[in-house]
Order: sequence, then C-alpha cells, then structure tokens
Amino acid sequence: MMPLILAEPGQEQIIKKIGGSPEIKKHLEDLGFNVGGEVSVVSTLGGNLIVKIKESRVAVSEELARKIMV
Repeated sequence: MMPLILAEPGQEQIIKKIGGSPEIKKHLEDLGFNVGGEVSVVSTLGGNLIVKIKESRVAVSEELARKIMV
C-alpha cells in the first residue's frame, strides 16, 4: 500500500484506504474517491495530480493525494 502521490502515471490503481479527518473523507467521496474504486494518475503538475476516476478527470493537491492509499 502506498499514497496515490507515488503511483506511476497511466497505471490503474485500486483505492485501499482513505485517511484524514471526516471532512476530508467526505470531500474525497464527493469527488468519487471510494475504497475499492479504480483510479489512475494522468499527470503531475506543480505537485498537484490530475487523476482519472469514474471516467472523469479531477485535480487533487499533493496533500489530498497523500491521504489516498492505493
């Protein structure tokens, strides 16, 4: 298990755990990040990640990406 920030771009990953406060977990759930869901890193831009989740592309900060374990 590793944080999403360390995932290789283009590889499908399965979300295993989401950390952080209840507010952060709720925010990530609203964006589509759920345990068991598939996510892949599209690119890294200035420390932020562009990720593909549920056929959408979402930008997440490095701080949030460290709370998503794959």
